[in-house]
Amino acid sequence: MVKYYETRIEHFRIRTAEAADTGLILQFIRELAEYEQLLDEVVATEEILRGSLFEKRQAHVIIGEYKGEPVGFALYFHNFSTFLGRANIYLEDLYIREAFRGLGLGRAMFACLAAITLESGGGRLEWWCLDWNEPSIAFYKRMGARAMDEWTVYRVAGDALDKLAARL
Repeated sequence: MVKYYETRIEHFRIRTAEAADTGLILQFIRELAEYEQLLDEVVATEEILRGSLFEKRQAHVIIGEYKGEPVGFALYFHNFSTFLGRANIYLEDLYIREAFRGLGLGRAMFACLAAITLESGGGRLEWWCLDWNEPSIAFYKRMGARAMDEWTVYRVAGDALDKLAARL
């Protein structure tokens, strides 16, 4: 069932995604990847997304619509803080199409994610940002976000992931 979130921005509302949105979600992912100069890394397909998002429910998506037109999305999932003792939200991606930036839609999407975090009993909303993305960093700081500079992200993927799993 689709849930709608009304915003303070006229003609802008946010809704939960449904399986019929899979193609749209993939298009948003490709647009974001192109902006981040990472399009060649996108291997997701509609089939993979449909299975992950709507069958296994491994992550969730909200879609922002301006005057009825889908103009952005956010994909998130729950992580867990042992220190807080509760699940929180990790924002994997948030994207607003360029023609609709500067209208406050991104801030409204973040406000919606904050509300979802609180509704689910979470205490944190977290995400990563590319170091070179200065416009986004400035935007995040204006919202009250702070960089977690004392932490370094590590990743094991591809062959290294296979080799590590084989050590079991």
